[in-house]
Amino acid sequence: MENYQKYLDPAVLARLEGLRLRARHIVEGYVSGVHRSPFHGFSIEFAEHREYTPGDDLRYLDWKVYGRTDKYHLKQYEEETNLVCYLLLDTSESMRYRSAGAPMSKLEYAQCLAAALSYLILQQQDSVGLVTFDNEIRALVRPSGNPSHLKQLLHVMEQSTAERKTATGPIFHELAERFKKRGVVIVLSDLFDDVDAMMAGLKHFRHRRQEVVLLHVLDPAELDFPFNETTLFRGLEGLPNTLVEPRALRKAYQREFNGFLHRVKKACRMHRMDYATMRTDQSVELALSTYLGARG
Repeated sequence: MENYQKYLDPAVLARLEGLRLRARHIVEGYVSGVHRSPFHGFSIEFAEHREYTPGDDLRYLDWKVYGRTDKYHLKQYEEETNLVCYLLLDTSESMRYRSAGAPMSKLEYAQCLAAALSYLILQQQDSVGLVTFDNEIRALVRPSGNPSHLKQLLHVMEQSTAERKTATGPIFHELAERFKKRGVVIVLSDLFDDVDAMMAGLKHFRHRRQEVVLLHVLDPAELDFPFNETTLFRGLEGLPNTLVEPRALRKAYQREFNGFLHRVKKACRMHRMDYATMRTDQSVELALSTYLGARG
């Protein structure tokens, strides 16, 4: 049996107790106080008919049944979970990176974030699904609110391997068409891809009226570039290995990397997408509690 404790440390979960992921925009589903809904007390899944009683909302009268039976019946619906959350986990080769000072790789950190979010969402009786991807969709687990669903999500995460290139743009376009219910799409990735293509895919989610959250998973060395001695940098996703003198490279690297971050953040603001940096040297519970607390 798989050991999932590396993703779900009980001590971490205890410190996350009480946090919630709340939808900022209107989501489809039934309302019980946490999320707003465009359906005002009725969800979209039809269940059965019941006889009309005085005071019922006439909008839900089934006129076809009335025409057949000469009696008034209302359509009843199954109560759905308040929120549907889609977790998109980047499993491309660059996610394998782990610097000497980092406690885990970017992929391992993203898996821990995804596991903790899945736990929180299921605890608040909402639904969560999972997609793993690189240049293709590798696994797709449809959303469910069943507590036992967590084991399936963790199993899929456990099977993930970071070996291939990234192609976020086409992946996001495809998923935007496949996700039928409106909810929250959370991307866990280092976002190392063509920014314009990636943002075009993310805008497709927004066009489909999904809420989008980017949890930008980065190694501290990628942000701080702490190298001083001559270093062999290993190329990932098809790039060659390169031997460089870091001090001569530092300014150019920081200029390029900061420019990349600026473009991503600017596009997120423009298209009303949440953005948060997740450093792999920061504890998962602190990163999540800071983000969710600020989100409100």
